[in-house]
Amino acid sequence: MSWKQVRFSVFFFIMLNMVIAPALVHASANEKTKSKSKATSSATTQAWDEEAYDRPADYSSYITEKDVFITMQDGVVLAADVHRPDGPGPFPVILTQTPYNKNQDNKENHNDYFIKRGYAHVVVDVRGTGSSQGAWDSFGIAEQSDGKEVVEWAAKQPWSNGKVGLYGSSYRAINQLLTAAKQPKGLEAIFPVVPMADVYRDIMMSGGMVNTGFIPLWLGLVTSSGLLPPTYTMSEPIMASSVLINHAGQTTGYPTSTLSSAITGGDFAYDGPAAHLRSPIYVADQIQVPTFLTGGLHDLFQRGTPLLYEKLKANGVTTKLLMGNWTHGNYGSGLPADNIPTLDQIALKWFDTYLMGIDGTGIEQIPNVTQYVLGEDQFQVQPSWPHSEATAERFYLRSGKMLTKDTPSSLESSRTMVQQPANGICSGSTNQWTAGIPSALPCTKDNRLTETTELTYTTAPMNSDLHISGPIAAKVYASTTAKELVLSVRLTDVAPDGSSSEITAGWLAASHRAVDESKSRFLNEENIQPWHPFTRDAVNKVTPNEVMELNVEIFPTNVVIKEGHKLRVAIGPSDFPHAMSPAPQQLDQLGGIATILNREEYPSSIVVPVVK
Repeated sequence: MSWKQVRFSVFFFIMLNMVIAPALVHASANEKTKSKSKATSSATTQAWDEEAYDRPADYSSYITEKDVFITMQDGVVLAADVHRPDGPGPFPVILTQTPYNKNQDNKENHNDYFIKRGYAHVVVDVRGTGSSQGAWDSFGIAEQSDGKEVVEWAAKQPWSNGKVGLYGSSYRAINQLLTAAKQPKGLEAIFPVVPMADVYRDIMMSGGMVNTGFIPLWLGLVTSSGLLPPTYTMSEPIMASSVLINHAGQTTGYPTSTLSSAITGGDFAYDGPAAHLRSPIYVADQIQVPTFLTGGLHDLFQRGTPLLYEKLKANGVTTKLLMGNWTHGNYGSGLPADNIPTLDQIALKWFDTYLMGIDGTGIEQIPNVTQYVLGEDQFQVQPSWPHSEATAERFYLRSGKMLTKDTPSSLESSRTMVQQPANGICSGSTNQWTAGIPSALPCTKDNRLTETTELTYTTAPMNSDLHISGPIAAKVYASTTAKELVLSVRLTDVAPDGSSSEITAGWLAASHRAVDESKSRFLNEENIQPWHPFTRDAVNKVTPNEVMELNVEIFPTNVVIKEGHKLRVAIGPSDFPHAMSPAPQQLDQLGGIATILNREEYPSSIVVPVVK
């Protein structure tokens, strides 16, 4: 691939995703627990109440104050909308900080369900976005400082009772965590929906490859929403013009520099201070307020949300985790189900308890962990995350495209595949990493077409149900004729009719194969969640035809492979359009032939957490 082709690919992805971005509906050192025994199990597992918590509206109408200006300590003015009940007050405050423009018409910008039940809902455009002044740098130092200031501002307003909760999804969930870590006065509880933990590993560069499926789309969404004229244009024309010109200039600033740095192999292609600064997992130890976390088994932050729960729970913070069968674009869909109410009803119980001090909400009955079970098609309560009753079981890649618990012999034959960048279009990964936009495409629901360019290994039909819950790891012995190798490792559920539904996946560039065992997760002596440094210093040279041990982190899941179904591992050379190697690595890998070994000397395998 020439540099001209690389530049065209970048331009194509940016333009494509900026076009489809409006279609979105919702738009320490990250140390994992190293445990060589089962996690401590809770004595009992709570169940959801059969009757959802709710209460009648206290107010039939509300007052909206548009463009309330809040001046930060550095002089930058943020614009907020304040929606409060039409009554005397004072009211507890629910605060949402958004980069997607507070003037967009959606319930995250004015949730009348909360407002009519006695809450003031304050929505603020983060600096450099929407109607706010300043430069946007996505969770940077200034934005994190702003979060603390805005909470303390809201707590002191005459219509406020001094208690503030944070609410919102995605970006609005991530900055809840970063704000809470600043411990602002007045903050009592947070309700992050689909937040990330680690910006590098969760979303930006999973496996050491650029997320070209979502990052350009997201950058386009933020920058395009910032080009809408502020609603105060007529009353404050000079300020409005200045804000709009500044936002227009930013389209070639932070968004472009970030993406181009990652794609060209610059600083953003490696883990380091810029990523750590924007990753809630690195400041989670400073969060002290009750936190309700919602995630999705096919969400962008499928990996990170449960890690945040685990970290906060270990620190003694009141924390709950709900993981649904959701992508980033449809979180909360299908609720109520299995006694689990809607997210708004759960949030009302959460805020009524911690902001209003209402007794008898039944908050103590919310289970610590509730996860949807793929294959069972229902939610189930479990004692902890990861599941405290899971044990590690290893399945080996075998000749004949088999996947078995028996170790391979010295006579097993290896398999080869061509290294090419377009594998994965018709897979569940495409649906997940574009936030569910192409969900109507049948080929993203059945991986069989994608598997024609992958190496598959499949178990015999299950004699009984196999419940897998938690992180998964693949250990693949491989070589390449090129100077770089990328592996995509998928797990799928193969139904009796042959359809192959993607469960979860993981990715790794061979040059990033170094593993830090002190930060990895072990279960029954098995490394079930390998931790890769992804730094410049940790890069390992790929020597053509030299066998490498590649430990691939596969994102956690919760699935039952039903009796009669099969478990499949599919190994491919790329995961398009989700991921693309930075240009230098891309050039090093194209045209190579990869060999996946699976004999006694090189027993490629996966290890999964099985709940009996």
